[in-house]
Amino acid sequence: MTTDKPRPRGRPRRFDPEQAIATAQRLFHARGYDAVSVADLTEALGINPPSFYAAFGSKAGLYACTLGRYTAAEGVPLAEILRPGRPVAEALAEVLEDSARRYAADPAAAGCLAIEGARCNDPEARQAARALAAAAEDTIRRFVAATHPEAAGRLTDYVVTVMTGLSGMARQGYGQDRLLATARLAGLALAQVLRA
Repeated sequence: MTTDKPRPRGRPRRFDPEQAIATAQRLFHARGYDAVSVADLTEALGINPPSFYAAFGSKAGLYACTLGRYTAAEGVPLAEILRPGRPVAEALAEVLEDSARRYAADPAAAGCLAIEGARCNDPEARQAARALAAAAEDTIRRFVAATHPEAAGRLTDYVVTVMTGLSGMARQGYGQDRLLATARLAGLALAQVLRA
């Protein structure tokens, strides 16, 4: 007597890389990079390990793909917010408030995928996350430097530090109201510094 299940008729289901990246992004965001294994990924994606490695090269390779998708679809739209000619304090305050909203939007996947990934144990994945964070930091610095070159470094450091804190607080379960209150307080500090 055999207990093998009959194979379904017809062609096997096609592998959709975009859907796989979206699924992996949800896993990485919800659990954190280190807590997601290749076995978790292959099970969630419905593929075997050889197919996984053929498609993405490695877990870190897939993570890099998810970072690209996250930035394009769910990340803080820095280019849109930091428009040339916009008052610096107003724009930076909006960056912080938008961060607070996004980081708390989904309690099952709270925080910033890139900020949290920058602390993971895998050097390749950590480097991918840090590169994305560094690009965002550079965007902020260039925006501030266009009108306040003497303050660009310290204001950028402040905004990035607050964003990192907001992400960490969201991961700890702080809700949107608390994160927005913190972001707004930081916005007042920015306005005060830029008035001085």
